[in-house]
Amino acid sequence: MSQPAENTRIVLASRPVGEPQQSDFRIESAPMPVPGEGQLLLETRYLSLDPYMRGRMSDAESYADPVAIGDVMVGGTVCTVLESRDPGYASGDVVLSFSGWQSHSVADANHVRKIDPSVAPVETALGVLGMPGFTAYAGLLRIGKPRPGETVVVAAATGPVGSAVGQIARIKGARAVGIAGGPEKCAYLRELGFDAAIDHRAADFADQLAAAVPDGIDVYFENVGGKVWDAVLPLLNTYARVPVCGLIANYNLTSAPPGPDRAPALMSRILTKSLTVRGFIQSEFVKESFADFMLDMSGWIRDGKVGYREDVVDGLANAPEAFIGLLRGKNFGKLLVKAAEG
Repeated sequence: MSQPAENTRIVLASRPVGEPQQSDFRIESAPMPVPGEGQLLLETRYLSLDPYMRGRMSDAESYADPVAIGDVMVGGTVCTVLESRDPGYASGDVVLSFSGWQSHSVADANHVRKIDPSVAPVETALGVLGMPGFTAYAGLLRIGKPRPGETVVVAAATGPVGSAVGQIARIKGARAVGIAGGPEKCAYLRELGFDAAIDHRAADFADQLAAAVPDGIDVYFENVGGKVWDAVLPLLNTYARVPVCGLIANYNLTSAPPGPDRAPALMSRILTKSLTVRGFIQSEFVKESFADFMLDMSGWIRDGKVGYREDVVDGLANAPEAFIGLLRGKNFGKLLVKAAEG
């Protein structure tokens, strides 16, 4: 394959204060990287945009090191191998990598995973058959542990994690209640088979949620925080389980939310209702559960039990704007940037 002369990179120009701005990113050109022994030269086809990236833009303490100023923004990618210096890969192979926001990269061959395009569209390795799908699978089944007849509620329910959570809950015999923003997204949840869909933008959101869960909530899969959590907390049943995957409503905050300190009331509720509230990062479950996930999820997709939706933005240069929109809830489905033709 012919190789371009330069690599296009999007780097972190400054740390955001509150909501990220276009000025927090910089597009630059760099020399084309050269692979060494056991390495691959990759061209990015699809870049995944995910809420966790906001945390990596901050230097606050977290589960992963922050992106340094001037470094390429992190992110999962589907790439084409342009040049291989490893016998296990050939030019033209498609791989899952973690190349970040750039057009080309070099990766160690043992740090990528080959994708078979005959199984599913390659971009699903960044969505329903990738990290988001596995996050839903592991968080719900390893922490939430829904039982038949129980009620599972999930926020950000049309996103790649939330939509999978609701559909897996249904497969396991539970009721699935999805919370999303706007009538169009709520209608999509009903298409996916959710038992109820609640618009968090509605003036009577809390009342609608309570009406949708007459027997209370047994599992709440937390992606959002904020006012959604405030409405959910009083509805949690005794022994309810709360897998905490994300808190997107808080990611751009620069100070504590207004109002009284609600931590004592929260701790009291956890005590009196015997709640299990468990934060997690999907990587902690990979060794034990990823093989089962791939087998189950690919089968569910093949059998029509799990559907998915992708929101694809053309052009690497549009990644910053798309990411800012993601944090505002503008995307509808798994957000991807198409960086090159396959």
